[in-house]
Amino acid sequence: MAIRFRNPNPISVLLFSTLLFSTATSSPDPTRARGDLLRKQLTDLSSVSSLYASSSRKLSLETSKQSRLFSQLSQNFSILLSSYPPKDVSRFERDARALISSARALILASKDSFDPQLKIQRLKDAIFAANEQLTKAKKSGAFSSLIAAKSIPKSLHCLAMKLIAERVARPEKYIDPVHPAPELEDPRLYHYAIFSDNVLAASVVVNSAVKNSKDPSRHVFHVVTDRMNLGAMQVMFRMKDYAGAHIEVKAIEDYKFLNSSYVPVLRQLESANLQRFYFENKLENATKDTTNMKFRNPKYLSMLNHLRFYLPEMYPKLHRILFLDDDVVVQRDLTDLWKIDMDGKVNGAVETCFGSFHRYAQYMNFSHPLIKEKFDPNACGWAYGMNFFDLDAWKKEKCTEQYHYWQNLNENRTLWKLGTLPPGLITYYSTTKPLDKSWHVLGLGYNPSISMEEIKNAAVVHFNGNMKPWLDIAMNQFRPLWSKYVDYDMEFVRQCNFAA
Repeated sequence: MAIRFRNPNPISVLLFSTLLFSTATSSPDPTRARGDLLRKQLTDLSSVSSLYASSSRKLSLETSKQSRLFSQLSQNFSILLSSYPPKDVSRFERDARALISSARALILASKDSFDPQLKIQRLKDAIFAANEQLTKAKKSGAFSSLIAAKSIPKSLHCLAMKLIAERVARPEKYIDPVHPAPELEDPRLYHYAIFSDNVLAASVVVNSAVKNSKDPSRHVFHVVTDRMNLGAMQVMFRMKDYAGAHIEVKAIEDYKFLNSSYVPVLRQLESANLQRFYFENKLENATKDTTNMKFRNPKYLSMLNHLRFYLPEMYPKLHRILFLDDDVVVQRDLTDLWKIDMDGKVNGAVETCFGSFHRYAQYMNFSHPLIKEKFDPNACGWAYGMNFFDLDAWKKEKCTEQYHYWQNLNENRTLWKLGTLPPGLITYYSTTKPLDKSWHVLGLGYNPSISMEEIKNAAVVHFNGNMKPWLDIAMNQFRPLWSKYVDYDMEFVRQCNFAA
């Protein structure tokens, strides 16, 4: 059998020659010749043992036991060789053969530790296995973070239940007026749209806007929720005085034009295929694509997430309206927004692109011919969360019709994945006016490195990301910006153990 060395080294060659020599000379010899042969083998193996012992010390092998064994072996060889020529040849031969056998066994057992190519391959295998485990851990961590972020905390559920109980116990106190206040449709006032099923978050948005406004009586807040949370919202916003600010609370179901025959998203949400995409959201499926894992969130099944595309029809008598997400905090008076010259644009928003990040190419499928033909992949993206809409320009540009057109084309999710930002980027592609960045600072729900100076100068700060301020996973350095607007003096809030 031919033997080749992948990476010849003195130790391997010496060991091979010694083994080969001993095999070739196994025939019976006279006593003197046999003794000389044993001495030769002992000398060669002693050199090999010394080399292995030296190499193991230089390589700092984890098997320090090997280093000791080779050192001891080399010492035993020296002792035995020093007794040559022996007085008792038979005993010398017996001891020599036993020592040679032990040396061969130890060398063969330890050879892999000194094979550079084998060690490199083993290291590569170990790195690959570690990377596989790291990737799996990251996916599981991202999925767990998503579950933590989208679950309803016990305290928040408690608050909603206590508000509902109050609504049931005293229905006469919360009856809607027969004739809505005229201020709710007065275009001369400052109007806000807040769409949320989180009663505490919505109240913080209103509280922060009212407390930082110069004249709260000129501000009108249109809060829209789902039927399940309507009672809780109504109680929340009628239990205190908002310094004269006007607050309207309605349910999606109150807007009769929002039905599946008119709204493409509602029709698509009835699809069994789309519902399966969400509700079969098991760990092994959800973590296949971590980049788009967030879009597998059932919140996208809620029409609350898509109401922003129907503002002119919801508020037909208004000219301008400010849309606010329920995870924002207002830090200064916003009335200057209504003084901005929109230059005929529909959407006033803060741009979020820097370098190659947050460009259109990140949100849409530019391998699709329609997307590639109509849009610039390097166009700058902007943020939802604080958007100032000119509703007159909206009607003129027929933005809702544009939204319906593209939403119908994306029924199979081939133009973009999910969410409201991609269709927003498409709908207002050429009709968005960039606002100064100080109006809207983002990232407080995922980016711990935002400077406090930047936050201090912001009109609105946005807790976008998984680490919402009402969750235990919120970032402690940013949570006080939100918690200072929570109504801790409200009895129900205290009863539900919200920490100040």
